[in-house]
Amino acid sequence: MNNPTQPYLSNPILRRSYSVIAPLYDLVIERPMRNARTQSLRHLQESNRNNILICGVGTGLDLPLVPTIHQYTAIDFNAPMMARAKKRSHHLDVNFVLGDCMTLPFGDAQFDHIILHLIVAVVPDPILCFKEATRVLKPGGTIILFDKFLHPQQHAPVRRLLNFITRRLATRMDVVFEDLLPAAPELDVKFNAPLLGNGWFRSIVLIKRF
Repeated sequence: MNNPTQPYLSNPILRRSYSVIAPLYDLVIERPMRNARTQSLRHLQESNRNNILICGVGTGLDLPLVPTIHQYTAIDFNAPMMARAKKRSHHLDVNFVLGDCMTLPFGDAQFDHIILHLIVAVVPDPILCFKEATRVLKPGGTIILFDKFLHPQQHAPVRRLLNFITRRLATRMDVVFEDLLPAAPELDVKFNAPLLGNGWFRSIVLIKRF
């Protein structure tokens, strides 16, 4: 039965697959994505200590790359992955929360900045994830987004065909970033540039209006 307060429960195969993937995830993802992660995280300001939310922290591949000055909250629904992330966090002030990025257990306007790295295209409902991140972001704060997106009206028949399988096991391949924006009209796009895979992966920074 679906639980409306925890949307990720609607996809039990996805939950189980990430528990299986956890030991292999770093071997497959860490090295190819390291430079892209680093470039994306350069948009995270270091001048003042801020309250940062990392949505979908996974195995913590962002943690060695983020500035140590900030206070972090790292959320993920997968306990085996989070256990690996904790081993990468000893140099940081970070609180780990087991929870759902599509229904964040935080009040409105709690965070100065939010990191969404390779999570929007993973969750079953990208719009819910995007809306929740916007809700808990303070006015004037930024969302630092790195993920794979199709462009509007892009056909990409192979990706869309593979999506039928991959969305149930690991990730979606049919998410169009521009389709997410109407769900959060209080956000403005500050930066949007290709980052990896001939523009399939993009670095995007959004700012929430006062």
